[in-house]
Amino acid sequence: MSISTKGGDEGETSLLFGKRVSKTHARVWAYGTVDELNSVLGLCRAHTEDTVQERQLMKIQQTLVSLMAELATDDDKLVRFLERSKDSLGDDDLAYLDKLGEVMEGENVRFTGWLIPGDSVIQAFLDQARTTCRRAERYAVAINEQGGEVRPIVLQYLNRLSDILWLMGRAEV
Repeated sequence: MSISTKGGDEGETSLLFGKRVSKTHARVWAYGTVDELNSVLGLCRAHTEDTVQERQLMKIQQTLVSLMAELATDDDKLVRFLERSKDSLGDDDLAYLDKLGEVMEGENVRFTGWLIPGDSVIQAFLDQARTTCRRAERYAVAINEQGGEVRPIVLQYLNRLSDILWLMGRAEV
């Protein structure tokens, strides 16, 4: 099967389970931005010299793949998606981020004022990931505001992830 289906040539794309929507649909903005976030995290992982951080980023990236799939599922198919998905976002994913935050804050990575990104390549990429994550969160909120449904855990995960990425960036300064 070719990657080029030409199905999007007219400005539409398919959500999971086949529903066609405009490429400007809120769900497309949301999962597309999570995809972008995942790419930036790949840059972070490629540039980190910290093997622990590399493993943490890989775990987050794997979680984001499941999150993208959920965001790409229309409301009327969400139950079907959750029944079929082995890796849908759950409380353990939130707990992982919470624990990660506790560990970093325990290592004295704390807010000491706003910093200008760019002290190192990895720190700049982590800040790019953080801002991309915040944008993905806004798009997920927009789905709810436009009459769609995003599970609260998705919003919680994106909110906490942006905090973790901020902490990771500060640890690199």
